[in-house]
Amino acid sequence: MIRKAKTSEAELLTDISFAAKRYWNYPESNFDIWREELTITKKYIDDNAVFVYLQSDRPVAYYSIVQLENDVIINGITITAGLWLEHMFVLPEFIGRGIGREMFKHMTDTLKQYDVRSIGILADPNAKGFYETLGCRYLGEYPSSIEGRSTPYFEYVIT
Repeated sequence: MIRKAKTSEAELLTDISFAAKRYWNYPESNFDIWREELTITKKYIDDNAVFVYLQSDRPVAYYSIVQLENDVIINGITITAGLWLEHMFVLPEFIGRGIGREMFKHMTDTLKQYDVRSIGILADPNAKGFYETLGCRYLGEYPSSIEGRSTPYFEYVIT
């Protein structure tokens, strides 16, 4: 089951973010740099579309969509205004069970209801194949917040 996140789940969603990122064995020093972007607050849940995936009534994954009202320039690269899939994380012990696919379908079905035509995605490099198999169009690389690392940029056109 997938439902809207509750503000009371902010800390739990933060734990999911960090656990999912640690699955890829990144250096611990990266997590200091990622701390702010991986931390989910009650305000974040209130301000954005955040959905949790439940397994036996327990959140084990989540995704979030943010609306950028204006273009944002980060590291000299412009991220265009519009809807973006900001987070999609699954607890490591649930990876490979189709949860990510179910959440992606839930996201696209939800966006169709609002007549949204496309969504941008800046993905973790390890998730590149996942997004490609879902039909996302790879558009290039964006600089990461980690020096010397890049982030795949995708667009998904909703049909």
